Amino acid sequence: MDHVKRAPSRSPQDLGAIFDEHFDYVWATLRRLGIHDADREDLVHEIFLKVHARLADYDGARPLRPWLFGFAYRVAADYRRLARHRVEVQSDSGDAPAQAPSAEDQLAATEERDLLLAALHTLDLERRAVLVMHDIDEVPVPQIAHQLDIPLNTAYSRLRLAREQLAAAVTRLRIEGGKR
Repeated sequence: MDHVKRAPSRSPQDLGAIFDEHFDYVWATLRRLGIHDADREDLVHEIFLKVHARLADYDGARPLRPWLFGFAYRVAADYRRLARHRVEVQSDSGDAPAQAPSAEDQLAATEERDLLLAALHTLDLERRAVLVMHDIDEVPVPQIAHQLDIPLNTAYSRLRLAREQLAAAVTRLRIEGGKR
């Protein structure tokens, strides 16, 4: 067989469907990677412009979200390299829980989410990216290594270190907040 069967490439018309279906995922991914609220919308659009430019390269046999995460990771890394973005925001209250049975439960959930986001923001971007992809987006580590173009052992190491740092940060923030 001299010919190679290729996955059908997506047409530019499919970009609208990808945008509609995955906008919320890319938005949440950028939040988890530490992008400020004020800049997130512009960066989401930048990501989808990059996706549009590379859509013909997408392998339809692979899951789309890890591919999109790769774009989000690179855009977030570029964003964080700029000097004006070096200060981290410790609280992000832009997203309210979708449904809460009571005001007390809603407050507790919001406080836990804010605590976790604050703890995530203490991690460096490389470790945070692996942690978010694996523990939140449920992407297997070998696929993470491929998407981020890092050795497999490095991906596993970053995941282990990120979990340790996250646990320590949550503990520290709870103590600092008097929530022992």
